[in-house]
Amino acid sequence: MSEHGLPPQVLTEIDSPVRETRLTGVEELARLAYGADLATAAAARAVLTRLTGDDSRSVAAAAAAALERTSLRLEPDRVDFGQVASGTPRLLADVLVTGPPLAFASASVAVSGPGLRAVLIGRRLRIEWQPRTSWLDGAVTVRGHAGWAEVRVTGQVEAATTEVEALLESAGDSGYLPEGRVTVLSPPPPRRRRRGATALVAGLTALFVLGGVGVAVALTRDRPVLRSEAALPSVAATAPAEPTPASTTGAAPAPAAVARVPLAARVVSVAKPAVTGTIRVGDEPEGVAVAPDGRTIYVANQNSRVLSVVDTRTRRVSSIWLRNTPRFVTISRDGELVYVSMYEKDKSGSGMAVVRAADRKVVRYVATGQQPYALAVGPDGRVWVPIHSQRKVEVYAPGQKSPDAQVTVPPNPHAVAFSAQLHRAFTANHESNALSIIDTQNDRLLASVPVSKSPHSVAVAPDGRTVLVAGYEADTADLIDAVTMRRIGPLRVGDMPQSVAFAADGAHAYVVNEGDDTVSVLDGRTGKVTATVAVGGSPRTIAVAPDGRWAYVSNGDDDTVSVLRVGE
Repeated sequence: MSEHGLPPQVLTEIDSPVRETRLTGVEELARLAYGADLATAAAARAVLTRLTGDDSRSVAAAAAAALERTSLRLEPDRVDFGQVASGTPRLLADVLVTGPPLAFASASVAVSGPGLRAVLIGRRLRIEWQPRTSWLDGAVTVRGHAGWAEVRVTGQVEAATTEVEALLESAGDSGYLPEGRVTVLSPPPPRRRRRGATALVAGLTALFVLGGVGVAVALTRDRPVLRSEAALPSVAATAPAEPTPASTTGAAPAPAAVARVPLAARVVSVAKPAVTGTIRVGDEPEGVAVAPDGRTIYVANQNSRVLSVVDTRTRRVSSIWLRNTPRFVTISRDGELVYVSMYEKDKSGSGMAVVRAADRKVVRYVATGQQPYALAVGPDGRVWVPIHSQRKVEVYAPGQKSPDAQVTVPPNPHAVAFSAQLHRAFTANHESNALSIIDTQNDRLLASVPVSKSPHSVAVAPDGRTVLVAGYEADTADLIDAVTMRRIGPLRVGDMPQSVAFAADGAHAYVVNEGDDTVSVLDGRTGKVTATVAVGGSPRTIAVAPDGRWAYVSNGDDDTVSVLRVGE
């Protein structure tokens, strides 16, 4: 072995000027990265990371794919506890941790979200939620020497027996429920029901109780799936006793009783959304964002120095005054903080306002580089701020007034989006007609790829594998494979596409066309336009609610927000 911990022939292959030879070396590095020799595996991954910046696009793509194959993974990457009965003491969900031996070397767990806890038990990640608030939108992150992975965890405390009963009634005598899935199952309060629905609940409940916390039932869009504890994941609700801490090699906590947690229906995006209403906000709304619980939207109004706060149920609007002109807005993953980018027409007053959602107070102002644009919160909770006039992205850790990192990108970044699964950030660089790829593990620019002219906005599909970019001056959009960088497009949309977003299920994507007052709806896989929806004058930004039912479009000329029904 060489001093790098790798066989000499592998080092010779990856240093070869011949592309095919380097590709052979990449495959050998992938094999070593999955091996039991941890030092060799770590060295192999380090070299693969370097090769993602190779001059050959095929070598760079192969290295990125090899890193993905040899990374730590969590299956599934989302846990939805659904609607939880008030007073439920705690719930548990087990997630399968996979990857090479290196993934489990000194792996650590980090948690964000009210009432959320987690512990590694062998190859299981046990997640516990003790409901303390009416909703949960948190995350559990596992980090190891083979990268990191994240599970998004959601839930809501609500007595929703009417909706559950309606779902059960819709099953009828056929015994089939509408499209959805079961997180934890229990019957609703007793009432007269059809025989088929009663049998369905009894049967599924029996399946769940049969394995204690080791059996979970999931109804997918295609067919029912039953997983045993060996296969995982499992979801169970337990008694209020505190869990016993366990190491990664410790025994799992003993099974406990099943609490009552109703069914959570899955929302499916529609090919032809409909505008259901408009909400009047401030003067020339630009950025818009939806809170994790879907109950509040925030709108940055450029001509009034006002951040509008909208209750999505009552559509009542209140205002938060800011010291400079607000441009774009994003929200922390727990919903507690709202971040607003600000600058004046002469680029003075460039900064970020941090607003506490609970009392709607500005808690601090942060000075940034000139002209901060469409900022976003990354998977690790840091705030990424594209600095349009200075060809860089500033990254702020929560609570910090100075950047935790700065990444230089081509001129000039408009927006940023993330693939948590691939540990990548993507920026749309307006003047360079390029999409930049950044490694979020070390905040390093990996590469930039050409896209349609004047890219204004970027979005990443929920599975982290597809990137959508709007080409403002080309009247097109591009779909790009996040691993291979293969491009589908350019795709003809409306005039002056300004903003993009994906549906919560990834089946559709949305392009806001400022020039013709429309939203183009695309098939999320092929890019085919499935509908064109008329909205208000000069639409600017679109935000999709986390539950996937609604989307909100800011209309700069009308001083309104259009409400679209995008899921059912």
